Amino acid sequence: MSVVLISFAILLFLILVLRVPIAFAMGGVGFFGFSVLNGLTWDNFDSFRWSVPLSLAANRIIDTAQDYGLSVIPLFILMGNLVTRSGLSNELYKACYAFLGHTKGGLAMATVLSCGGFSAVCGSSLATAATMSKVAMPAMRRYGYADSLATASIAAGGTLGILIPPSVMLIIYGLLTETSIRELFAAGLIPGLLGILFYLGAVRYTVWRNPSAGPVGEKMPWSERIRAFKGVRDITGLFVLIMGGIYLGIFTPTEAAGIGAGGAFLIALFRRTLTWANLFDTLVESARTSASLFTIIIGALIFSDFINRAGLPGMLLNLVQSLDVTPMVIILIIVLIYLLLGLVFESLSMLLLTIPVFYPVVQSLGFDLVWFGIVAVVVTEISLISPPVGMNVFVLSSVVKDVKTATIFKGILPFWGADMLRLAVIVFFAQISLWLPQFLY
Repeated sequence: MSVVLISFAILLFLILVLRVPIAFAMGGVGFFGFSVLNGLTWDNFDSFRWSVPLSLAANRIIDTAQDYGLSVIPLFILMGNLVTRSGLSNELYKACYAFLGHTKGGLAMATVLSCGGFSAVCGSSLATAATMSKVAMPAMRRYGYADSLATASIAAGGTLGILIPPSVMLIIYGLLTETSIRELFAAGLIPGLLGILFYLGAVRYTVWRNPSAGPVGEKMPWSERIRAFKGVRDITGLFVLIMGGIYLGIFTPTEAAGIGAGGAFLIALFRRTLTWANLFDTLVESARTSASLFTIIIGALIFSDFINRAGLPGMLLNLVQSLDVTPMVIILIIVLIYLLLGLVFESLSMLLLTIPVFYPVVQSLGFDLVWFGIVAVVVTEISLISPPVGMNVFVLSSVVKDVKTATIFKGILPFWGADMLRLAVIVFFAQISLWLPQFLY
């Protein structure tokens, strides 16, 4: 037990103080922790047989690199980058604005909807926040929207990409816990749509308290609305094809990712937004992002192997069983730990650090791992807009330089409250997450 606690202390020190990349921090701590379990001490450091921990690390790297299921990650990343290059963000915002812009807070609502749609095919919350800020902020400022509501709707709307499938976070969770990615995608749909609905409620609450924060925009005729909707029908069709094929069992998530990347490439060609230079940049960016994620996953798996070998999940289970509390209380404690970690960790680091520790305990308590995956990802989503490390807020602040970070966090509060309400609903009513995967599979 002492080896595990010391390892976690060293890991936190490397990440928080020395700012070592999480992939190398987790991989290094896992490697040396496994070495200590196999007899490494200060006295025998020179004579220690490193073949066992080196073999473990090498096998983990080779197995991960050769895992066919992992090909879903670079393919979905490529699809998101191609969709971004095709100019979807402008078309999506125009379509949402056409139907909602004439109501109070309508432009902020259109921003939330367009962020949800864009992040669903983009897969990156940070990229969604950065891209949609360039599209939505000028329009909301033109109509006199308060900076707090305008920036908050973009920052909060960007978080939806973590949960709405296809989600890279759900894929990583599925890999760490050996849970069906197809079922995770199905489970994330309704909570994702619920998030959009609650965010729209947060906008309505904001303009109810301060009507001047979200003035009425221009009302468009139905002919303009139909024309705006036609601008996004190809992307909408691609999303329906991918997710419909996965949900109906026509093809696997990996095959769906390949179809999505090919479809996004054809859409970009059809829209004439893809040049040779753009294509090269898109491929390089996709390769760079994929390599970074693969490195992080390998480091997390090496660390996971170490803590499993050290018996930490079993120790936690014995501790939980010794407590005279119900299993739901344990889940609430885990959620509270996540919320506290979200104040100092960015989302991916938090997920990778905790899932290998918590999921065996959750499974032993009889809870569904698909449901817990949705809970964990929703809490991770909340961390993106939680002070003081809300990554979406800081990304937005770097793009919209004339708005203070404090102003964005002030506008975020109703959206943060909506997220907490959704989290409570998902925790206490598990069927909201589990109904669709149970119905389909």
